[in-house]
Amino acid sequence: MGQPNDGLKDITIIDIAQEAGVSYSMVSRVVNNKEHVKPEKRERVLQAMARLGYVANQQARSLAGGRSNVIGLLVRDLTTGYTGEIIRGIDLELTAQQYDLMLYTTHNRKTREMVHVTSIVRGLADGLLIILPTQPESYINTLRQRNYPFVLIDYQGQDTEDLTVVSANQQGAYQAMQYLIEAGHRRIGFITGTLETSAGTERLAGYKVALANYGLPIDPTLIQGGDFLQPSGYQGAQKLLDLEVPPSVIFASNDVQAFGVMEAVRDRGLRIPQDMSIVGFDDIPQATQVHPPLTTIQQPLEDMGRVATRLLIQRLQDPHVSLASVVLSTKLVIRQSSGLFI
Repeated sequence: MGQPNDGLKDITIIDIAQEAGVSYSMVSRVVNNKEHVKPEKRERVLQAMARLGYVANQQARSLAGGRSNVIGLLVRDLTTGYTGEIIRGIDLELTAQQYDLMLYTTHNRKTREMVHVTSIVRGLADGLLIILPTQPESYINTLRQRNYPFVLIDYQGQDTEDLTVVSANQQGAYQAMQYLIEAGHRRIGFITGTLETSAGTERLAGYKVALANYGLPIDPTLIQGGDFLQPSGYQGAQKLLDLEVPPSVIFASNDVQAFGVMEAVRDRGLRIPQDMSIVGFDDIPQATQVHPPLTTIQQPLEDMGRVATRLLIQRLQDPHVSLASVVLSTKLVIRQSSGLFI
């Protein structure tokens, strides 16, 4: 009699066949719900799977080398409109293609990425979408070696063979800076995103390249570290406002941080944009709901989710199909949180 699976061992067809006293092909026919299986043998296999802690559902079909029709999705958190808009695009496309979604969140804990990816590739899903990974080097090689289908979203992969869907992050940051400089701003504060992500480093690069191209100095005191979360926007803004000569505008690496900047500016009794202009990045739905509405760089977030899902399903349907990574354009959206500096 087999022992229940404690979660530390992958259950295989061999284990189930030995437990049930049947052939491997018989297990395959049962888990894939094939016809021409005697009822008593089907029952023996199902009972063996239950004893070993394996559920005869979509996971079972995947175990036998079939398809689960499930796509795994790995995200940092579900607290921002950024993630929600990308997931909206993913969900719409999966529904149209008759796939289900299996969602994993890391809660911003880097080690959880590897743990979740390991679970997913053991047969829980046919393929994997990863939004803004923070530590992909710990598992990307494993995915490649196993030929496991995956697409990275808002992350520029290090291997040209990796499928990625990104927006033009550096170009977008440059667009924002160009607008601000031409509006008369010279001391421009910048709050970075997580610099372990390509989105974070590319937006910082766009900020610096624009300053250099316009002949303006890169002042390290005007650059504050952040993590794409609202508290870091607030804290970064407080430090910028404490400078002997504060900036005339603060450019946050995403809208969520920009909301923190707004809060910090108001806590100082300053007006937006009369005393301090504020610019974000992403154009999440809340950007139009804050007061004043936020000037920002628009990423096509829903499209990013849709396109990434399309690429992954194409790869699943034909592993040899020639596919290319996609870069989507950004757009400057000017609202009332920014103005001329005279």
